[in-house]
Amino acid sequence: MTETQAPDLPALLPDGGAAAELNPRTRTTGPGRPQVVVLDYGFGNVRSAVRALERVGAAVELTADVRRAGDAAGLVVPGVGAFAACMEGLRAVGGDRVVDRRLAGQRPVLGICVGMQVMFDAGVEHGERAEGLGEWAGVVERLDAPVVPHMGWSPVEVPAGSRLFAGVEHERFYFVHSYAAQEFTQGHDAAADPRYRPPLVTWARHGATAEHPTGGARFVAAVENGPLSATQFHPEKSGDAGATLLENWVRSL
Repeated sequence: MTETQAPDLPALLPDGGAAAELNPRTRTTGPGRPQVVVLDYGFGNVRSAVRALERVGAAVELTADVRRAGDAAGLVVPGVGAFAACMEGLRAVGGDRVVDRRLAGQRPVLGICVGMQVMFDAGVEHGERAEGLGEWAGVVERLDAPVVPHMGWSPVEVPAGSRLFAGVEHERFYFVHSYAAQEFTQGHDAAADPRYRPPLVTWARHGATAEHPTGGARFVAAVENGPLSATQFHPEKSGDAGATLLENWVRSL
């Protein structure tokens, strides 16, 4: 592993962003290590994400520079907090445009937690609607469960053919959220175009019990849709299972 000097970057966030604290002037490179940018727009568990990705073989740069984000082999969009605030932060650094351009060019993007939620049409919190990136049809809403937030380890229902979950289809992952997409609409007539590959949607439940394993709120836990993948849970906090999932994504770059 070697370190190379990164070019000077403009001050993209009011206080320099988390990147200014974690890796203000350098990025890690090395042979065979795909370059991944974790987008630093003021929302997300960026330090955990950077370290988790480095551990599974990525050369990681934490930055809000959309030029760097556009050029990287893979882009990670983290997110914590309110949907509307995350969208405001994304737009402030041009993250909405770079995600759109990358996906139009079939370049991989991975959304995590609220970074997944913003890929949908909209989010509704406390009765107020905020527009999302619109990559997927649907609205993110409060979980319909007796107790929220959903916090802890939960199993997931992985579809056949998943590459993201290869080797961890039956593992549990760590969730911390009160809102989620609880429906997923294809938005495409697959029968009309046999070349179309529908998204692979992984589901999870919150509020199920041993007596009622199919009870509780069912929600979208992950989506694999061409170059766009996303998880509602935090792979960087999901132990060995999360590390395997991130490694699967990094190896696909």
